[in-house]
Formats: sequence, C-alpha cells, structure tokens
Amino acid sequence: MEVRNPWTVLSKELKYENPWMCVQENKVLNPAGKEGIYGVVHIKDYAIAILPLDEENNTWIVGQYRFPFDTFEWEIIEGGCPVGTSPLETARRELHEEAGLIADHFHLILEMQLSNSKTDEVSYSYIAKGISFTDAEPEETEQLVIRKLPFEELFKMVMKGDIKDALSVATVLKAKTLMEQGKL
Repeated sequence: MEVRNPWTVLSKELKYENPWMCVQENKVLNPAGKEGIYGVVHIKDYAIAILPLDEENNTWIVGQYRFPFDTFEWEIIEGGCPVGTSPLETARRELHEEAGLIADHFHLILEMQLSNSKTDEVSYSYIAKGISFTDAEPEETEQLVIRKLPFEELFKMVMKGDIKDALSVATVLKAKTLMEQGKL
C-alpha cells in the first residue's frame, strides 16, 4: 500500500515561542483540496516516564500541582529530555531528582506520540529496577509529594481514573500487560 501525504503546505509562520515549545501556523490545502490552516505545537523536549519497581513490586509516584488544569495530580516520575540528550540518561536524572532513587537497570517499554493531531511530542517510558536510595533534588519549579505504594494499588488508581496523566496511564497499563505475560 502506497502512503502519501494528502496535505499541501502553502506557507509556514511561527506564531509563538518560549524555551519549551513553539506554535507554528501552516496555511494548507487539505486532503479535499480546500485552503485552510493547521496549527502545530512543537515541543522542544522528549517526554520521559519512569516506573521504578523494587523486588516486592512496590513503586513510587509523585504528586504535584498541574498549572494548566489547576489541580493536584498523582503521576509516575516524568521529565523533559532536550533533543540531543540521551533519553536513558534523562530517565536516570529524573528518577534521582524527583524521587531520590537510583536504579541499576532500565528497560524501555513504550514509545508514543502523545497527541499527534496537534503536537509533535514524543515520549519514552522506562521500567527501573535494582532500586537504591539517595536524596531527591527537585527543580525549583517542582513542589513534589513522593508516595511509595504497591504496583497493584497504582494499577487500581489508573483503572478508577484517579490518575489522568496520559503518559502515566499508558506506562502503567503497558507494565501491567508485560507483567501478565511474564515479560517483566
């Protein structure tokens, strides 16, 4: 099957930019041949998610205030990875910074496009094992609450809708599936 791009870009204009993202407006011909616009949010970092698991299948999550939704949310450990930086090294750094954890082993379990109709954001999810402890060093923009809990309790939180962050939900569901298949 031949796949081709049905969109024709007539022009591109940068509408907004900050250190984390930019918004580009594209004047286009849509697949029906009609003129229109297509806005794309370009995210300047990869999204990294880490699900640490100890020998008893306990994990750690972080709670924090999420400005866009004006709510406190529980999530797995996450952070931004500047393009050109190793996602694995970013996973190691975020695990240490946010939760004060060090892991001997990281397993990439998931790569996603987080909202591919509006943004080009890509994510990488890792399982971290061989856990040891150090002091957390959150960034100045982070006020985090750390919580240790059994993985099964985290899974139940996802299933009940208590965790809404897409990257957390997808990572936990993928980890659960891998566990059930004996692959994790």
